[in-house]
Amino acid sequence: MTTSDPAVGELSEGQVLRGILDRLGPTHAEVGPGDDAAVLAAVDGRIVATVDTLVHGPDFRLAWSSAFDLGWKAAAVNLADVAAMGARPTALLVALAMPDETRLSFVTALADGLRAACEALAPGCTVEGGDLAVSDTLTIAVTAIGTLDGAAPVLRGGARPGDVVALAGEAGVAGRGLGILFDRFRDAEGHPVPVDAERLRAGEAALIGAQLRPAPPIGLGPVAARAGATAMMDVSDGLALDASRMAEASGITIDLAVDALGDDPASALRGGEDHALLAAFPPGEPLPPGFRPIGQALARGASPVLVDGVPFAGRGGWDPYQDWDAARG
Repeated sequence: MTTSDPAVGELSEGQVLRGILDRLGPTHAEVGPGDDAAVLAAVDGRIVATVDTLVHGPDFRLAWSSAFDLGWKAAAVNLADVAAMGARPTALLVALAMPDETRLSFVTALADGLRAACEALAPGCTVEGGDLAVSDTLTIAVTAIGTLDGAAPVLRGGARPGDVVALAGEAGVAGRGLGILFDRFRDAEGHPVPVDAERLRAGEAALIGAQLRPAPPIGLGPVAARAGATAMMDVSDGLALDASRMAEASGITIDLAVDALGDDPASALRGGEDHALLAAFPPGEPLPPGFRPIGQALARGASPVLVDGVPFAGRGGWDPYQDWDAARG
């Protein structure tokens, strides 16, 4: 056994679990980690639940992401889905499957990232249970739980013609960071290599940081719900692609204004993984703080998404089934 930093394959499940629990902080549940199941309070008799899985290869590359990064991102992407329903996240359940050569320090750093993301993005939300398994492929599956606090859920299919389409959070920043990683930090055979900070230009570290540790505006989900949002979803795969999903679900067309998309509209339209909140609000009402108008909902036309009145061409986002290059690294 490597006593200073053993591999998980050299330890019992209980020893690995103890290393994780020591990093997660106090529980907020009626019954938290350590028993057969957690017991969580249902504030208004309902829960909001979602699950997302990060798999080494299609979802992250270990040459680029630290264990802390992975813990943070695994939490953030799930917290955003809860917020997009207008709910407040309350708990995470985390299943971690990993090769037996994985070092315990990696596992504890991942737990640190989970805790840090919850504390920064959704105060009061904690990891309340999970599972450990051995796998040839590092896989992190997170179930997020939330509460609506008595409000109605905000669905993606409620937008109406005339609604203002608005965004809270970044658009395309994480995608630009991913582009830097793929363009400049792969070897001649296409395998990922660690990021060399000396090769980064001004501002590029922040772009990569947005990809590895996204910071969606989780608290604005309930704010949007209270402000009367008619539809909402998080932008995980690209603004144009996710806007088309909202438009299809609502039976409308969304016309995006290019001058509202920042200094790089192409990246804003196609880049994903910022996990911003895309929402529709009734016309004539002030937008809640943190949201900015980026377009309008129209009666359904031939195209689900327009940009300055012109049909948007292409998928406009990331599809893991079509876009993964089969590399890991």
